[in-house]
Amino acid sequence: MPKSLAKVQKHITKKRGAAIEAIHENSRDAKLLRRAGTRDDRVARISATMARGRQSYVDRITYLQESIPEGAASLSDSDLPDLVARYINRSVPEIEQLQSERRKGRPPSKKEEALLQRTEAENKEFKTGFWMPDLTEEDVVSALRRWNGNWSGLSPLKFIRLTKDGAKQASTFPPKGLS
Repeated sequence: MPKSLAKVQKHITKKRGAAIEAIHENSRDAKLLRRAGTRDDRVARISATMARGRQSYVDRITYLQESIPEGAASLSDSDLPDLVARYINRSVPEIEQLQSERRKGRPPSKKEEALLQRTEAENKEFKTGFWMPDLTEEDVVSALRRWNGNWSGLSPLKFIRLTKDGAKQASTFPPKGLS
């Protein structure tokens, strides 16, 4: 049985041979149309929520992709914590600018609060294990250079959890907890 709204509309117009507007409001076909429309709305809402949740990880991988030096086949283990620290502190100049523009005694702006919370959350994640591609392997670095920016394009990459002291632990895609 068709599920999406377009399929249901096509099915009904084929069956009836008439316009969908001529359907009685309490008929079976009208109920099918309402159900399919509701389902399409729910699926769109869920997929938008998932995309928003994944966007921080996509931004992280994009930053790491852009910060790989040209001509470098892979990075050393000592370069990874520095790269992550640069990523975490990328918004510090903007935070300082917002703090200097704020008058004395005023509360921080929403943007400043959001930047501070993001930096704090990323620092906390770095202490327990920062999720990132394993840039110490040549095939991962070359695959990351070819990455097109899509979430689904990250699945062939090998990921790790990197702690602040430099310890690496294998991880999975997509990130789940501390795996």
